[in-house]
Amino acid sequence: MTTNATPRPKVVIIGGGPTGLYAGRTLVEQEVEVILLEKESVPGGLATSHRKQGNFYDMGVHMLHEFDKEIFEDMKGIMGEERLPVQLDAKIRWAGSFYRYPLQFVDMIKGIPPLKLAWCVMGLFGSQFYYKMFPRVPKDAEEALIQLYGNPLYKFFFKDFTERYWGFPTTEISAKFITTKMPRLTAVDVLKKVFAKIGIKPSKVEAVDSALLDETLHYSKTGAEMMPRRLVKTIQDEGGQVLLNREVTTVQLREGRVVSVTARNAETGAEEIYPCDYCISTMPMPWLVQRMDGEVAPEVRESAGFLRYKPITVHGLLVNKPKCLSALYIYYRERIFHRVGDPKNAGLIVTPADHSVLIVETTCEEGDDKWNATDAVRNQIIEDLEIEKICTRDQIVEWHVMHCVTGYPIFRLGFEEHFDRVKAHLGAVTNLRSVGRQGGFTYPNMHGAMRMGANAAKSILEQAKIG
Repeated sequence: MTTNATPRPKVVIIGGGPTGLYAGRTLVEQEVEVILLEKESVPGGLATSHRKQGNFYDMGVHMLHEFDKEIFEDMKGIMGEERLPVQLDAKIRWAGSFYRYPLQFVDMIKGIPPLKLAWCVMGLFGSQFYYKMFPRVPKDAEEALIQLYGNPLYKFFFKDFTERYWGFPTTEISAKFITTKMPRLTAVDVLKKVFAKIGIKPSKVEAVDSALLDETLHYSKTGAEMMPRRLVKTIQDEGGQVLLNREVTTVQLREGRVVSVTARNAETGAEEIYPCDYCISTMPMPWLVQRMDGEVAPEVRESAGFLRYKPITVHGLLVNKPKCLSALYIYYRERIFHRVGDPKNAGLIVTPADHSVLIVETTCEEGDDKWNATDAVRNQIIEDLEIEKICTRDQIVEWHVMHCVTGYPIFRLGFEEHFDRVKAHLGAVTNLRSVGRQGGFTYPNMHGAMRMGANAAKSILEQAKIG
């Protein structure tokens, strides 16, 4: 705790997603003065919901896992009586049927025709043998996937979906994406264990662990918005400020330190200046570089321009149907949307009670047809929903479109040197921490984002010699 001999520092937090909010929660517990600036009208970033005509529509599928026990126990208390435990029930539309997600070995056997399955197994066997004899660092995502799964399985399962999702070839995606974001295919793990028993060990390329098949998630009757709302309350109850509709325009630096942050109040149009001793930023790394008023080397600005994000468009549909999906959410590989969620299955209250809310997610580019939700795009969504027997055109009562221009960091080929240069530039500002999905240019889940916020806050507390 602070004492009379230790001045009470002031920390400005840029961004009110899970990372920024949990950083604020960690700091106010140590009596640090916190001002959190969020540019949207509701807190939560991607992990929130928007209320439209009486119903809540999530910005995707966002529920709390239990993997980080410390974070979970803290959040359980914060969520209180609004917390709803929900059994994980995710599926993937695969080879004409629905299977549990992540795919299991038996599901893949069912989904692949016998001759194709034999070819894929041979390809996996051959790949593991070849890269054991001739190991090398993959030059791009395509080569990384082939090292992991073999060429036949790569072409059969990964190539088309990955390229449609990102909008460019896998040869233009960094291999680091596979080790950071791509879930490991548990079906393949089984075969790799068989290979290991006969002396063929896996390549050194590793994907990330998949979600557990048997897992409890945590949600609420009002959707994802409850968690950020309750976190805001914990900050405010301890004297911190959470200011919405404040878009940061300038980060003022003096002698290598942030001295203040300027934000535009969207309601009044006024520029407001917030002096600070420390700053935690969760805004996209390139935006932070652009808003710094100190000298920035041309190569740093160039590298910041190389770091890009994949925009997403989320369609929130109110549907005159009591139940639309047989799962919490389903992944689709051959539709205009890549995932559809039915949060009523997780306990979301929907009005009228015999209706459902659908969360239909698509990747896009800012300003393209999917971003603008043109008539052609809407018709394609409806057609695909009807093909999948989710709902019909006549059953759609309301249609709401939500956007995020910085949905997913793009690990484009060669991004690493640009990321390292920008990270080094920001790291040289001694009282600044740039963290979170956008601020760290990474892929944390919700508890991972909160952990990043807690770590950034603890780093500042250590620097300020508090606690």
